[in-house]
Amino acid sequence: MTFLRDLWGFLRVRKKFWLLPTILTLLLFGVLIVLSSGSAIAPFIYTLF
Repeated sequence: MTFLRDLWGFLRVRKKFWLLPTILTLLLFGVLIVLSSGSAIAPFIYTLF
């Protein structure tokens, strides 16, 4: 959690709010990859792509 707090502090102080959608997209793809590796949802995720 400290990483997220530091990241938010960096974004707020340096006015880099445009990085937030990029970070969220990468996080979403990371979660999608973790969920699709060896789970029951894998066939449903593969149909999205």
